[in-house]
Amino acid sequence: MKKKLIAGGSLVLATALTLGACGQSNNGGSQPSKEAGASGSPSASAPASASAAGLEPYKLTLVYPGSAQRDMAAVQEEMSKYLTEKINATVELKPIDWGSWTDKTNLMKISGETFDLIFTAGWYAYAQDVSKGQFLELNDLVASHGKDIPQVLGDDFIKGAQINGKLYGVPTKKEFAQGFGFLLNKDLVDKYKFDISGVKTLEEMEEMFKTIKENEPDVVPIVSNRFSNTWHAANYDGRISRDSKELKVVDDLADPKFIDFLKRMRQWNLNGWFDKDVVTSDESDQAINMIKARKAFAIGQSLKPGKDKEMTVTTGVPLVQVETAMPYTTTGEAQGAMLAISRTSKDPERAMMFLNLLYTDAKLLNMLDWGIEGQHYVKVSDNVIDYPEGVTAETQGYPSPGGWMFGNQFNSYLWANEDPDKWEQFSKFNDSAERSIALGFTFDETPVKAEMAAIGNVEKEFGAVLRAGAVDVEETVAKFKAKRDAAGYQKVLQETQRQLDEWAKANGK
Repeated sequence: MKKKLIAGGSLVLATALTLGACGQSNNGGSQPSKEAGASGSPSASAPASASAAGLEPYKLTLVYPGSAQRDMAAVQEEMSKYLTEKINATVELKPIDWGSWTDKTNLMKISGETFDLIFTAGWYAYAQDVSKGQFLELNDLVASHGKDIPQVLGDDFIKGAQINGKLYGVPTKKEFAQGFGFLLNKDLVDKYKFDISGVKTLEEMEEMFKTIKENEPDVVPIVSNRFSNTWHAANYDGRISRDSKELKVVDDLADPKFIDFLKRMRQWNLNGWFDKDVVTSDESDQAINMIKARKAFAIGQSLKPGKDKEMTVTTGVPLVQVETAMPYTTTGEAQGAMLAISRTSKDPERAMMFLNLLYTDAKLLNMLDWGIEGQHYVKVSDNVIDYPEGVTAETQGYPSPGGWMFGNQFNSYLWANEDPDKWEQFSKFNDSAERSIALGFTFDETPVKAEMAAIGNVEKEFGAVLRAGAVDVEETVAKFKAKRDAAGYQKVLQETQRQLDEWAKANGK
């Protein structure tokens, strides 16, 4: 599973103030009349004839970040057979590599390419795409064809995903908080008898990195600058410091806490603890491939219960997780993974029917998550699975695209190495997390779109190298701030504060 966090400097502001294999789509079939399926969304248990009655054949296109799996076509075919029975639809799965995601999906949107559903998130341009009219408003569609979704998600998820009271993306039901820290190679943890019990300080992590650097010449202590991103998310909700008791925006580049952290990253880089491609290795699969190849000891990660077990399955390498900050809930968690319906969809009603099934139909969801039973997994019990005999994480034909992106994760099968109480632990995790004082606030960038675009360009010049510790901090921050202010950063801060004040007044804060 790969979940990117864009943080640090102005890119957080530019892409997440509310707090990086594409071809031509060819949707088949004709758009049904508005009366088709008007009685509501199909129940997972409804007879096929009742669910699909009166609907013309239609091909749904689902666009999401990830790599195309060897057996994706076979899984797509099985899903299409099932969907034909349910809603007389087939599905085309269209993964796009993480490194190409932004450029390729932007081209799809700008060119008006036809597709139905697309992954989005608060940390991946959700608000920007809404302001540009790329996604359809979903309130009426949920009421007519996705009636089960609000019951599954609950009010907090729905409210957190809304912008100005309107829903444009349906969030995955998963963790409603984010933990922060590292995934570590368990074999090396055991070899050096590292004590990883309890929440770890960065000083304790540094002792581990020092040991690995001195004793494992072929292993990078920490790969990629991803930890800088997770650290920022653990300490800020957009432009509001987690430590603040007031709804006041701050400039993180003027915050001593953030500057001290950047200096720590600079020292890590000078110590030789990062990989040589630290600035760019998280923009592709390079970082996780180094974990798979046992060439890296640690990788920064947003955490949740059982994340280490999930990633052990994905990578084929035994991993353990270490928390360096307690869980935190922001609006971004409700918007942390969503599926939106494109403005170019030829049948939004059918797309919503499909979405409704992802929240209610465990068989469909698990086909998307894990593939074909008997080929890609076998059942150990009703909701526990394992690899078939002779199949391993390295040889499987359908590595999971990432269940955290789709539907009701609580319906997803667990692997034999996972805690059987994982979903119960998720519920406890969600309940125990600290809530941001700005939970529910989403910044509308429309009044400052030009400034946001200019700030984003400045971020590209300075953000990644700073977070990777690749440059002198004080000198680079001074240049960064000057160029960012020239791009309109102070105006954006003022607009953010204005909207935040209005939101606080409207919500009795």
